[in-house]
Amino acid sequence: MSLLPRAISLVAAAGILTACTPQPEQEQLADVSTTSTSADGSASESVVASAVPVDTVPHVERGTNEACPYLDTQFVADTNGQRMTDQGVDHSFDTPACVFYSYPDEPQAVVMVRNMGSFDEAMQVVDFAAPIDSTSPAEFSTDAGDWSGGRGPVTDSPTGAGSVYAVGKDSTAVVVWSNQEQSVKAETLAHQVIANLGL
Repeated sequence: MSLLPRAISLVAAAGILTACTPQPEQEQLADVSTTSTSADGSASESVVASAVPVDTVPHVERGTNEACPYLDTQFVADTNGQRMTDQGVDHSFDTPACVFYSYPDEPQAVVMVRNMGSFDEAMQVVDFAAPIDSTSPAEFSTDAGDWSGGRGPVTDSPTGAGSVYAVGKDSTAVVVWSNQEQSVKAETLAHQVIANLGL
């Protein structure tokens, strides 16, 4: 009879230890965020690096019809010059990526905002999307700073033939692929994203 309370205590202790032990997913998240304390003593968590590899391309199957949280559907259709038949959001990125479809099998536009740990890592994303040897330089300025990267038509893009506009500033990269050859369309979408998100 004296063994029963001890067994219960051991089981309870094991449960507490398990609950306090970081699981693999928790450890991964700990690598990508930090908590800082402001002057008034309040704590805030900020993402400092992305757990998604730099060469990851957003992917959403047709049929979700989930609206992009930072880019108006009709604006995309008007800018890219194609009717919108479906859209979706890839939540595997810390800032969700948006995929827009028209009638072709390939997306008409793919929009990706990457929050990386440094400027160098942000530029790795830009260089992946708009390789230096096959695109032209892209630069523009906002009140928040200067953006630079690459732009141009692409034939072997991960989202299909068309064009790409990819720029970076600080630790942020913004990439837009369009199925239209004129990169001004991808540029317009990228600038709108940057303005809407206040980047």
